[in-house]
Amino acid sequence: MLTELEVIIQDRRNSPRPGSYTNSLFDAGLNRISQKVGEESIEVLVAALGQGRDAQIAELADLFYHTLVLMNQLGITLEDVNQELERRHQK
Repeated sequence: MLTELEVIIQDRRNSPRPGSYTNSLFDAGLNRISQKVGEESIEVLVAALGQGRDAQIAELADLFYHTLVLMNQLGITLEDVNQELERRHQK
């Protein structure tokens, strides 16, 4: 699903849709996208320390989504990250 979501995010960037949350993030720019990743990271930590599994999964999904938006903004793909992880694994 992450690869599919990456494609959807790229599509929103290439073909903006009125009312799209993803487009609103791109319109707001790098600072706002980065802020959202930070907010979601904190929400993941809060969920991990005191909420149930369903909340933890939901917050992690939010973090993954916002991280993919940030990656797209930065021109970084899942394949780029995968290659880095493979490089680290080979050490």
